[in-house]
Amino acid sequence: MPGHIKLTKSGQPDPDPTEFLLPSIEMKRADQQKPYDSKKSVWIPDPKTGGYREGLLESGDLEDPASKCLVAVAHEKFTHKAADVGRVNPPKFEKCEDMVNLTFLNDASVFWNLKTRYQAKMIHTYSGLFVVVVNPYKRYPLYTHRVAKIYLGKRRNEVPPHLWAIAETAYRGMLNNKKDQAMLITGESGAGKTENTKKVITYLAMVATGSGKKAEKKVSLEDQIVATNPILESYGNAKTSRNDNSSRFGKFIRIHFTSSGKLAGCDIVSYLLEKSRITEQQEVERSYHIFYQLLQEYGNGIGGGLREKCQLSTDIYDYIYVSQGKTKVESIDDNEELEYTEDAFNVLGFAEQEKFDCYMLTAGVMTFGGVEFKTKGRDDQAECEAVGPDTFPGKAAALCGVDASAMIKAFCKPRIKVGTEWVTKGQTCEQATNAVGGIARAIFDRLFKWLIEKCNDTLIDATLKKANFCAVLDIAGFEIFEYNGFEQISINFVNEKLQQFFNHHMFVVEQEEYVKEGIDWEMVDFGMDLQAAIVMFEKPMGLWAILEEESLFPKATDKSFEEKLKASLGKLPIFLKPQSKTDKNAHFAISHYAGIVSYNVTGWLEKNKDPVNDTVVEIFKSNSSNALLIHLWRDHPGQPQTAPKEEGKKKKKGGGGKTVSSVYLVSLNELMTTLHSCEPHFVRCLVPNTHKKPGEVEPPLIMHQLTCNGVLEGIRICMRGFPNRMLYPDFKSRYAILGAKEINSSDDNKTAVYALMDKIEFGRERYRLGHTLVFFRAGALAFLEEKRDDIVLRLLRYLQGQAFLHIRSKEYRKRRDQRELIKVCQRQFRKFITLRDWGWFVIIQKTRPLVGMPNPEEELRLLEEKANATYGVYMEKVQTKEQLLKDNTVIEDEKKALLAQIEKEQGNLSQYHEKQAKISAQKADLEIQLQEAQDKLTRTEQERVQATGDKKALEQECTAVKKDIEDLEIAIQKLEQEKTNRDHTIRSLNDEIANQDEVINKLNKEKKHIAENGAKASEDLQVANDKVDHLNKIKQKLESTLDELEGSLDKEKRGRGDIEKQRRKIEGELKVTQETVSELERSKKELEAHIGRKEKELGGLSGKLDDEQSLVGKVQKSIKELQGRIEEMEEELEAERQARAKAERQRSDLARELESLGERLNEAGGATAAQIELNKKRESEVSKLRKDLEECQIQHEATLVSLKKKHQDAVAEMTEQIDQLNKMKAKIEKDKGQIMNEIADVRAATEEVNRSKASAEKSHKGLLGQLNDLNKRVEEANLTLGDFEQNKRRLAGENADLLRQLQELDNAAGLLVKTKSALVSALDEQKALADEEAKERVSLLAKFRNLEHECDGLKENLDEETVSKENLARQLSKAQNESDMWRQKYEIDGIAKAEELEMSKLKLQARLSESQCTIDNLNAKLSQLEKAKQKLNDELNETSVMLDQAQILNSSMEKKAKQFDRIVAEWKSKVDGLSMDLDVSQKETRNASSELFRVKNAYEESVLQLDEVRRENKNLSTEIKDIMDQISEGGRSIHEIDKIRKRLEAEKLELQAALEEAEATLEQEENKVLRAQLELTQVRQEIERRLSEKDEEFMAIKKNQTKALEALQGALETESKGKAEALRMKKKLETDVADLELALEHANAGALETQSTIKKYQNQVRDAQVKVDDESHQKSIAQDVKVAAERKAAAMQNALEEGRTLLEQADRGRRSLEQELADSNETLADLSNQNQAVLGAKRKLDNELSTLTADLDEMSAEAKLSEEKAARAMIDAARLADELRAEQDVAMTLEKDRKLLEAQCKDAQARADEAEVNALKGGKKAMIKMETRIRELESELDAESRRFADSSKNLRKTERKIKELTFAADEDKKNHERMQALIDQLQGKVKSYKKQIEEAEEIAALNLAKYRKVAGALGEAEAVADENEQALARMKARARSASIGPM
Repeated sequence: MPGHIKLTKSGQPDPDPTEFLLPSIEMKRADQQKPYDSKKSVWIPDPKTGGYREGLLESGDLEDPASKCLVAVAHEKFTHKAADVGRVNPPKFEKCEDMVNLTFLNDASVFWNLKTRYQAKMIHTYSGLFVVVVNPYKRYPLYTHRVAKIYLGKRRNEVPPHLWAIAETAYRGMLNNKKDQAMLITGESGAGKTENTKKVITYLAMVATGSGKKAEKKVSLEDQIVATNPILESYGNAKTSRNDNSSRFGKFIRIHFTSSGKLAGCDIVSYLLEKSRITEQQEVERSYHIFYQLLQEYGNGIGGGLREKCQLSTDIYDYIYVSQGKTKVESIDDNEELEYTEDAFNVLGFAEQEKFDCYMLTAGVMTFGGVEFKTKGRDDQAECEAVGPDTFPGKAAALCGVDASAMIKAFCKPRIKVGTEWVTKGQTCEQATNAVGGIARAIFDRLFKWLIEKCNDTLIDATLKKANFCAVLDIAGFEIFEYNGFEQISINFVNEKLQQFFNHHMFVVEQEEYVKEGIDWEMVDFGMDLQAAIVMFEKPMGLWAILEEESLFPKATDKSFEEKLKASLGKLPIFLKPQSKTDKNAHFAISHYAGIVSYNVTGWLEKNKDPVNDTVVEIFKSNSSNALLIHLWRDHPGQPQTAPKEEGKKKKKGGGGKTVSSVYLVSLNELMTTLHSCEPHFVRCLVPNTHKKPGEVEPPLIMHQLTCNGVLEGIRICMRGFPNRMLYPDFKSRYAILGAKEINSSDDNKTAVYALMDKIEFGRERYRLGHTLVFFRAGALAFLEEKRDDIVLRLLRYLQGQAFLHIRSKEYRKRRDQRELIKVCQRQFRKFITLRDWGWFVIIQKTRPLVGMPNPEEELRLLEEKANATYGVYMEKVQTKEQLLKDNTVIEDEKKALLAQIEKEQGNLSQYHEKQAKISAQKADLEIQLQEAQDKLTRTEQERVQATGDKKALEQECTAVKKDIEDLEIAIQKLEQEKTNRDHTIRSLNDEIANQDEVINKLNKEKKHIAENGAKASEDLQVANDKVDHLNKIKQKLESTLDELEGSLDKEKRGRGDIEKQRRKIEGELKVTQETVSELERSKKELEAHIGRKEKELGGLSGKLDDEQSLVGKVQKSIKELQGRIEEMEEELEAERQARAKAERQRSDLARELESLGERLNEAGGATAAQIELNKKRESEVSKLRKDLEECQIQHEATLVSLKKKHQDAVAEMTEQIDQLNKMKAKIEKDKGQIMNEIADVRAATEEVNRSKASAEKSHKGLLGQLNDLNKRVEEANLTLGDFEQNKRRLAGENADLLRQLQELDNAAGLLVKTKSALVSALDEQKALADEEAKERVSLLAKFRNLEHECDGLKENLDEETVSKENLARQLSKAQNESDMWRQKYEIDGIAKAEELEMSKLKLQARLSESQCTIDNLNAKLSQLEKAKQKLNDELNETSVMLDQAQILNSSMEKKAKQFDRIVAEWKSKVDGLSMDLDVSQKETRNASSELFRVKNAYEESVLQLDEVRRENKNLSTEIKDIMDQISEGGRSIHEIDKIRKRLEAEKLELQAALEEAEATLEQEENKVLRAQLELTQVRQEIERRLSEKDEEFMAIKKNQTKALEALQGALETESKGKAEALRMKKKLETDVADLELALEHANAGALETQSTIKKYQNQVRDAQVKVDDESHQKSIAQDVKVAAERKAAAMQNALEEGRTLLEQADRGRRSLEQELADSNETLADLSNQNQAVLGAKRKLDNELSTLTADLDEMSAEAKLSEEKAARAMIDAARLADELRAEQDVAMTLEKDRKLLEAQCKDAQARADEAEVNALKGGKKAMIKMETRIRELESELDAESRRFADSSKNLRKTERKIKELTFAADEDKKNHERMQALIDQLQGKVKSYKKQIEEAEEIAALNLAKYRKVAGALGEAEAVADENEQALARMKARARSASIGPM
């Protein structure tokens, strides 16, 4: 649904994040199908990858850690210890969201779960309280507004794992529990800690920022932090070996919120800045970015040249401190980053001098690296000879604002204090160089902390009260490097403390869960697991104490430090010997929670001391001209010249004895204290690989991080408890299958579960039952899953058995039927045995083969013709094949050329995406190909020009709006944010280039849709322009209305007293107006409903017409399909007829041959025995030939079968039709084979009778006939292929015709739709005119009726509003009085309730202010209503005049409306007739299709009958063959044979009669088919005729309608001239009605808003009243005291009013004193003038106090109250809460004073003197505070003026940059569109070429298949012909030998 999807800046909705949060169904299915054995599937280590692989356990016991386990992985087997082998979790736990829920919690399972989720694009995974975030190295849509809505207000277990789920939990916990929250984000460099911190801040800003107008004008917290990011990243980020932009300091960002959850500000605390990087770096690393930014070209435009001011060269290698490693990072543009840093300084309000001081000190740190010392003399005294202004020492001193020689002297010979005297000490070159490095590091460190303080000043909103905060700790994780030094042990100790904090918190939560659920559990403090290491660090003689002691010891060395460590800590179990393989010089190792780390103590003492030369610091503090440098060293004692001589303390090292470790431990303790007071949440960031490739994992790297981050430690703790848990309903639903009876045995959950567990023998030590949850130990769920899987498997096997029974029962029934049929066959065979010796049966068997025997000569002749024809076709195909092969070669060459061109162009395209600058060079070559896209580009250019014009107009409006100072600041910050976002977008374009290929494909699809919407867009544009014009008019009216309202507001303020008098009158008028509005709304709703019904009717009619048109198209399509099927059936019928004719010819030939054989048999009756023997020999030879012939036929049939299969593969789309044809063809060919066998038998009999050469020639002819038959079959196969090709072409043609007809029908339908839409629009216009006239008539009548009561309604409404206002005021006054009463009561009762009273008073005061605002709004709305009433009175007079004219127009329009209703009725009747005709045609079509189906069934039945006749014919032929065999074997007489022949002839006649009957039946069926075809054609013609008639009728109706419309148009034109005045009046009325509706809508909205506000306040007051009632009921005893406190509060209220007047008078006095103070500042020496001014002020204040105070009590209270209020007003006069607190303080003091005054009432004069003294003191204090306030205001004014100048300059700069960026964006858009058009063109060409290539390949494949078929058939035919020729030669030779023999 688009309603809940927020659009992005480009107008597109945020992408769907589901695939990045949850596994898809396909993934789950694939995971469930993974092979798994619950007892054998195990993980073993993989030494190749460092990860794990899955195998099957063959032997070994996993429970015994010492046993050996044999594991098979594929075909390999490995042996491991049981401790190294872990079980595999069931497939149910694949991609588990919370790894604690895994059944087997081992390292391999944790790694596998993280890996599979990461590779499935799910980067978030829970691990208990952790959320593990893996760096995706790719931008996933996981941090959009759409995702924020998913997690907003949801619990963690209700949504998938996400970083924002943790942030939401923290935010809701802060609001609900009123407790501070902390999110601990740790990980290695490059893991994404800083990015995740930004995402958390973004989410908190989104959920805590309101959506009103005020919130939109403010700059968001994220924008403010982004403004600080460039500075912090420049000074705190550097390149490391893993990350180009790594934060080298820890951040603790506290985001403050008010009590209601709104943002109140933010502050940043930094930890552990890596200072050693300032002076030294590794080869692959770089120092902080700011050093390299200062040398960039952009600095030349900053303040006259940044490099000149900072005295820097252009070569970075001149500065040794920052050039020891990399000096250039490819992914960072230092010039661009300098621009961001400069803009950030300006945005955050840094003064110009502060900014340049910061730059100069940074440059000075770089320059210090060039200071070199040389040894002078024998005592190794260091000296620096060249200290000129062009040398490094001179430049460094100049940048620090001190004298170079003095600074160098301080480095070479620093002053130290010996006793009470200062002496100089010589320094060696090494000591001096180290001192320079220490000063450089200290300056940079102090500079960085100062920057953070300045940034914090911009992130604090002082106007909001901060209740709680959500903090984000971004700090490096546990580090184990090849070389581990001081920095590593520091960060590792932090992580040790954080891990202990996590362990403690984690199992506090766990154990609280156990206690809450009521299970047996002994409390365990898992935080003590790390206590040994922490104690070793923190104990009095621990590691930090020893390091601190050795650092303070002057002669301590690294060796002595190492020895002291080993002596003090060497016996501890966690203090080990070094075990590092990468650092052979390591000194000791410590067993941390994440592993054993070996440390090297080299340089620890120097790093810890980080010594600073006090002499140099003193020079900086006393002589430096750089104000910032002095500010940075303000807290350093230095070496003051005037040291107190009486103090004989020992000498302290630089910095007052502070070492790095001491500062570090203090900040760490503060952090831990803060965290312990917060509710913690844990985030662990992981680096998946070192190559920054998405989707790839490096197992050793990930396991190392899991160990260092404490994830595995947390899982280890989980395993000691009950990590797996399930709710009772879930447990019952899943495991009820294990024992349904036990589960249902009791309603008590525990009883039922215990019964189930006892049944399956599940030990109670492996689980616990809570009140709502079932707890399991790690791995216990696997046993339940195994039991459940066994039962499920058994049930599945039972289901499979039933299914298999059902399937095999069919086979059983089939075999049983076969057995019965075998019995039938046996019975028939027994009958045959009994009848085979019967003469008649023998004759029938002999003569049956002769029935339907064909003529061999005719067959041979036909075969020869077909062979010749086939050979001609074959030659033609050979030539065609050669031509096609040539074409194929040409096409292949073209294809290769095209592919090469495509690859080349694609390469150019990718190069363009990488470097867009090359597009300009290729522009000339690409313009030719872009000509086709010029039209689209021109349209796009027009749209761009229009958009540019709109942008210019918006810019003009923007410049008009930017006059206000606050809007200027907000706009500047937004533009800065947009600039940073765009720069970030430009940097991320390289990442998005890979995604552009996918986007191009999507854009290609969308381009067609855009082209189709082009026409609609133009129309929409016109409509939009009209709307814009209309909206501009409305805007002008609204602006004029706004001006009028502002004027009326001023009048209302002046005349509020008059409104109070007229209030009741206006309320009555308001009621009448509301009634009028309600009536108008009802009439409006009725009209809208009427219009909606009309639109629904029109939509229904259009839908019916569309349905009818679609049905017509479907009917035509079905008709075409039926025609195609009928044609196919006709072809099949024709083939059957041909086959039947052929069978008849063969039958007649066989009959003739049978007669000739009978005659020959009669003639051959008296043959001799020799002739009989010769005949037997020839018969044996013939049988051999027959066998050879049968083998040839079998081979040929096999060849045909293979050809059929290949042919079926080639034409798969016609499989059903081809299968039917193949079946029929197989039957015919089988019959042909049988007939050929019969011909061979007859030919053999003929050869036995004939002894002449004719018999041999006849056999030769027979063999030639076989050859021709084979050729004929080959030809038939080719013809069949040709027929199939023709059918395919014909179908393709028909498909094209159908598509063309479909397109024509679509075009016709489109024309009809357009015609219909035109008619409907004309009809709608007429209806609209009629409806508008009717609406105007009704509205005018309603106005006429309702405006009479309007004034009364307004009066009533005003009365109601006034009454509600008075009620609200009374309730507020009552609540205020009660709050004051309760405040006094609690002051008397006790101070304990003071805070509650203060809070209630604050709330009531806030409600009072809000109610006052509400009253003002109501008064403004009342003025608006009165103005609207006056306007309505004026319009009422005009309306009465217009009513008469409207009535006249209404009567005429009613007549026209009736006429249109009549026309509409006629159209409806016509449409109904069309729908009825269409229904009739559909019914007829259905009948025709049913008739066709019936005819098809009849045809199939006829085909079956024909098959039966053929089978009978076959049986007869076999009987004839048997008879002939019996004739040849037996020696029956000719008389018997003659009788048999006659009998056979009679049977033959009978068979012929039966065959004729079958043929007649077949002809009848064919006639039925023909009749059905005729009927179908008639139906088709009838449908077409009716459709044509309907078309003609529709066209006639259309013509008539157009004529009628033309006539109506003419009538309307004639009437329009007469009604011009009426239309003008109507438009005026419409505008008036629109204005009235707008006014009424505003009034309704205001009334609703007022009512809602009133209800809200009433609810609040009601709640307060309920609370007050409860308190009064509980504290009824103190009622008397409450009354006294109320009186006291009233008195205090009066005193407060008097104090306010006193404050105003004091302000007036302050103004006069300001002038006097200015004079006194000019003449400081004139003390008398100042004393006189003070005395005058005192006398004035005494006079004012004497006039205001009536008695001593009031005098004292007023004096102290004025003093307190003056001080409060000086600080912040706008803070109402502070005033109330001041009032409370004053009340308490007054109470004390009252008691004192009661005791000392007699000593009034003394108290009066004391009051005078107090007043005098208060006046002095007030003057001093006023003086300081004046100075502050002046400084703020100067800062504000500078900020305004800077902001105006930045505004101009940003406007110029915006113009440049918009121009660049337009150019990029043009280039992108051009390239897209080129891509589309190339892709179109590629597709067309691919289509051509595919078609050519298909044609070549078909031709090649045909060629292979023909070649194979030809080869087989030649082989058969050769064999036949050989057989013929043998037969000829035998015939010659036989003919020669008798001679």
